[in-house]
Amino acid sequence: MIRILAIAAMVTLIVAAGRPALADDQLSIVVGAGAPGFYDLLEDVATATGYFKEAHLEVSKQYAGSAAGAAQLVAAGKQDICSISTEPALTGYSKGLNLQFFFSRQVHYVYVLAVLADSPVRTVADLKGKVIGEPTPGSPVEVVARSLMSGAGIAPSDYSFAPIGYAATNLAAVLAKKVDAVADTYSNVITNELQSNVAYRIFRDPILNDISNSGYAARASDLVARADVYKRFTRALAKAAVFVRYNPQASARFYLQASGERITDASLLAQTRLITALESELPAADPNSRRIGNVSGAGLALESRELVTYGFAQQPVPAAAIATNRFIANANDFDRKPVEALARSLH
Repeated sequence: MIRILAIAAMVTLIVAAGRPALADDQLSIVVGAGAPGFYDLLEDVATATGYFKEAHLEVSKQYAGSAAGAAQLVAAGKQDICSISTEPALTGYSKGLNLQFFFSRQVHYVYVLAVLADSPVRTVADLKGKVIGEPTPGSPVEVVARSLMSGAGIAPSDYSFAPIGYAATNLAAVLAKKVDAVADTYSNVITNELQSNVAYRIFRDPILNDISNSGYAARASDLVARADVYKRFTRALAKAAVFVRYNPQASARFYLQASGERITDASLLAQTRLITALESELPAADPNSRRIGNVSGAGLALESRELVTYGFAQQPVPAAAIATNRFIANANDFDRKPVEALARSLH
């Protein structure tokens, strides 16, 4: 631990020594959750490695309690960036909530449908007449379930949803067979597998699966007025993503430190296992990609139409209104070798 902190501090000092003394630009992030969670990872690593400092940025963060609350704070100009799933921006567009996603934090659609591995449910079609658990009533996780059920020819009247909460209560309902399946985030399903020694059979929606519906969004006017600041922010995130790919263990330690969690061998191992298990979902699944953080406007427009189809939104959102990739080329324009070298030097 001491070695990691010392090297990270050394990186920051070297970077600072190699540039003129300039005031850092400030950026505020509001997270669509009530407490630190897995998706804080990129900012935590960018802070600990000095990538934000290298980009002349001073980044602060707070928690809004919900994705909708975070989106509203940014839309009102009270915060600069929201780290959220896309649904609040898509559903709020018709009500005047105008945000653009500019960097993705997961490469696939966040939500999946899952059953226990020993369940008699072998295909989605087997869920006809069954009960599907969801975190809260009317949650957007219903979209993936409704889309999959529709694709299997199952009418909405032939299945139902039941709220089962999060984390322990969610898993308890599944294990007690109070529900036949669960619609949830992929990261939550994998967390349950790792922490509780259960196994799931996971169904991904072929229409939505390659759409990233989780990322960073800001007001379109801010992305223009402060374009240089957001360019530097996205490059720091891209570097952090590559670092995570090369050193999950150090990344896990940085996450635990930032979250205020007690670092033990057990907690470090658990967080490292989670990061490794979700490797294919993270932005730098391919660390050599030059499209890390890419946001598909066409993909989000498709998700928007699905939300309208299933009654979650009033009207579809045009691709150009909801997403921009103007910073992605610049964000990825850096040498991967020093990032890899720093990551591999930490133990």
